Amino acid sequence: QVQLVESGGGLVQAGGSLRLSCLASGRTFSDYAMGWFRQAPGKEREFVASINWSGLRTSYTDSVKGRFTISRDNAKNTVYLQMNSLKAEDTADYYCAASGASWSYASSESADFGSWGQGTQVTVSS
Repeated sequence: QVQLVESGGGLVQAGGSLRLSCLASGRTFSDYAMGWFRQAPGKEREFVASINWSGLRTSYTDSVKGRFTISRDNAKNTVYLQMNSLKAEDTADYYCAASGASWSYASSESADFGSWGQGTQVTVSS
């Protein structure tokens, strides 16, 4: 298992930006695809974005395309989620996840991710 710790959440006004970070430890970071998921109060957890081991393949849910960017720095064992033009509906707990099974591509299926962080809260005020 790889250990994951998210940071960078907080309170931001609509239209603003935040950058989430997720630091991985315990395993070789480049052996994993990485993903971001979110869960809003009273809702199911949903896929946000993912990136394969090299960073050359990414995937996004439709609602964040053009606003969010996922990236990774394998030298720093870190994956990022740059969130721009934030909306109230982006308010949620955001979770980082690692997938060894889908390391070569960018999966959007939570079942492919075996390691999860504790989450970081993002609140967007309208």
